[in-house]
Amino acid sequence: MTRLTLHSVTLAVGLTAAAAFLPAPANADEPQPDILGFVEWIVIQDTGLRMKARLDTGALTSSMHAINVEAFDRDGEEWVRFDVPLNDHHDVEGVVSGSDIDPDQVAVTFERPVERKVDIRRKGADPQTRYVVKMEFCIDGRIQEEQFSLTDRHNFMYPALLGRRYMAEDNVAVDSSGSFLARERCEYEGLKDLVAEHAAP
Repeated sequence: MTRLTLHSVTLAVGLTAAAAFLPAPANADEPQPDILGFVEWIVIQDTGLRMKARLDTGALTSSMHAINVEAFDRDGEEWVRFDVPLNDHHDVEGVVSGSDIDPDQVAVTFERPVERKVDIRRKGADPQTRYVVKMEFCIDGRIQEEQFSLTDRHNFMYPALLGRRYMAEDNVAVDSSGSFLARERCEYEGLKDLVAEHAAP
C-alpha cells in the first residue's frame, strides 16, 4: 500500500499551481528579435548625420537633441523647424582637416510636420511642451521610421534615445551588458563634407 504524506500532497499541489503560471513556450515560427546593445549608431536619412543613440527600456517615446525649435504653418498644417548641431556627429576621423570652421557652430536644419505634442512635467520645474515628429534613420543596416520628441539634450551623454515603442514595432531586444552590437553598417557622411554642406556662406 502506498503512503502519501501531507507534505508530499502539499508539494505536488504547489508544483502544479506554479506550472500554471509559467509562460507558454515561444512559438518556433515567430521571428526572433534582433539583439542590439544599449548604445548603437544611428544615421539620419537624407543627411548622413551619424550619432549615438541609447536604447532605453524605461522610456516609451524616442527623443532627439534639437535646438532652435520653431513651429510654423505650411498649407494649413503645423510644421516645426529645428537644428541638430554637428557636434553630435561622430566621424571616424573626428576632425575637420584643413578647415577653420568649428563644427560646434554648424547645424543641420530639418523641417517636419508635427505629429503630436507631449507635455512633460518635471519636478521643480515648469511643464514643458515638446513637439513630436517622424524621422527616418538607419540602424543595423536597415531604414526605420520613428516618432521623436524634440528636446535640448546637450546635458545628456547621448543625443538620441530610442524608446520601447521603437523596440516593440521593430522587434528589438536590448543586451544591457553590451554596446554597438549591430551587425550591419549604415552609410554616413564624413564630418568635413557635412560642415562644407551646412556651414553658412
